[in-house]
Amino acid sequence: MGVLLEVNDLLVRRGERVVLDVDHLEVLDGEVLAVIGPNGSGKSTLLLVLSKLLQPAQGRITLHGQPLEDENELKYRRRIGLVLQEPLLMDTSVFNNVAMGLRFRKLPRREISRRVNDWLQRLGVDHLKDRPARTLSGGEAQRVSLARAFALQPEVLLLDEPFSALDAPTRSRLLEDFQALLVETGITALFVTHDLDEALFLGDRVAVLLDGRLRQSGPPQEVFSAPADRDVAAFVGVETVLTGQVVAAINGQVSVDASGALFEAVGDLDIGRAVMLCLRPEDITLWPDGITPQREGAPASSARNRIQGRITRIIPQGPLVRVQVDCGFPLVALITRASTEDLGLVEGKMVSATFKASVIHLIPR
Repeated sequence: MGVLLEVNDLLVRRGERVVLDVDHLEVLDGEVLAVIGPNGSGKSTLLLVLSKLLQPAQGRITLHGQPLEDENELKYRRRIGLVLQEPLLMDTSVFNNVAMGLRFRKLPRREISRRVNDWLQRLGVDHLKDRPARTLSGGEAQRVSLARAFALQPEVLLLDEPFSALDAPTRSRLLEDFQALLVETGITALFVTHDLDEALFLGDRVAVLLDGRLRQSGPPQEVFSAPADRDVAAFVGVETVLTGQVVAAINGQVSVDASGALFEAVGDLDIGRAVMLCLRPEDITLWPDGITPQREGAPASSARNRIQGRITRIIPQGPLVRVQVDCGFPLVALITRASTEDLGLVEGKMVSATFKASVIHLIPR
């Protein structure tokens, strides 16, 4: 899989303020790259630069190895598809909206009709083709916007948070349909989002932008389970981060003293090395005090770490529950509602938290 789009030494300023500073970023041919980060991190600015709607202060961007500055702007824009958070449909029929770009390119009428009808059907809105676009719901309008982009058969599809304004059921259905189309077409896509679930669901790789800088990129599971630093860890949902020191190391296993507790982890670090110990909430199992995996009658467990604490807060989140535990340091676990009820977990209750050595991620300091 070769490199389709590549960015080097990119710098964007707004006035005197640097809003985007990316040393290197590449998009591979046929992949879906999810650029994630909080609001104001520079995601949309990156997309505007890649679509040549914003001129950077410096930087080199290449498409198939050719610098964009050598490309005619109109010719380049015809090689990309752009989908924004707001569909920006014209005040005409759905059919005409999807056909518009094809007409600008002077395609034959029969080919235009074929592509428009095909993509409206594939996105499930062919029954709306004669309806005025301004009368569509949010989900329908975004489907039409996607049909317009796909119909152009772009080399790369750029998307700026296209699902964020939709209600949950509409968003879920459109995400599933969009993901199926990406797999079916094999089109290269770069989409920006602050939604981590979207990134995990759609992205072959993810790139994390924080404060205008690219902090980490790689496969989703690698970035989410092994963040490069504390800021990335906080953004991708690592809610328990402790500072500690390696006190023992043998055969790829280390013992870490952190916040007065001893933890077993997987790693190849020297004794005395200062580290940050990161734990994701879904990797922690809670047991009522006195019922632990080590006691008779308790379910078997391969967890190497166990620590006690008192529940300070229980926060429902749909089918899941976020449980905050005071273990001498704040620890957060994410479990199901059913488990919460079965274990009789309530605020003030003493519990044991267990987790495997392999789920601890250590960041050298």
